[in-house]
Amino acid sequence: MNLRKLVILTIISIVGSAMAWGKPGDKELNRPYADHRAWHLGFSVGLHTQDLSFTHNGFMTDDGQTWYAEQASFTPGFCVNGLIDFRLNDYFNVRFAPGLYFGDRPVTMIDTSNPDTPKEKQSLKSTYVVLPIDLKFSGARLWNVKPYVTAGVMPAFDVAKKRRDPIQLTSSDFYLTVGFGLDTYLPYFKFIPEIKFCFGLKDVIRHDRPDLEDDASMQKYTQSITKATSRMVVLTFYFE
Repeated sequence: MNLRKLVILTIISIVGSAMAWGKPGDKELNRPYADHRAWHLGFSVGLHTQDLSFTHNGFMTDDGQTWYAEQASFTPGFCVNGLIDFRLNDYFNVRFAPGLYFGDRPVTMIDTSNPDTPKEKQSLKSTYVVLPIDLKFSGARLWNVKPYVTAGVMPAFDVAKKRRDPIQLTSSDFYLTVGFGLDTYLPYFKFIPEIKFCFGLKDVIRHDRPDLEDDASMQKYTQSITKATSRMVVLTFYFE
């Protein structure tokens, strides 16, 4: 599943929910007082893709190699979150959704000075503990659906064991997030499809590599990278 398919799947889910549960002819209003509570709990499961945007410095090795790193493909990951939702008023809520993101970023290193040089590939696996805090702005409820948008921040901490790889990422990152979704009111709970876009602010490349001091040839990949920032697209299904 690539990034485009993930976005299309989310849009179809949201539109499908609206068509199924928000018909003007509906007579029964499910859970009419669900949004009047001061706070409530929930959970979510979902898929996400992780991306890296590299900035290179043109570093050249002693034998004339110039290495370039890129993430040419996306691998879907799995995420699971809890949810604590605090009501501020009829339109605004604050949400805290701690969880785990399991992901992988396949990176390819290419020697741009010589196309015949074999490419080097590496899989950057991660297990993030995430602590997202979002401000949720909801529109007016239309029968059994209510659209909303979110904006927030998301600290993330990678707890996966670091391996002795040519490229390593730091153990923490910090994201700005924006998203949109649709509260769908079912008879016994709310089902909420949501898509969120996450933009990392930190350089996530670990430049200090004392573990590679005995193998200088492996340091050329990190030395070629000035910085790398992370991005995510997250498709989430909440149950409240």
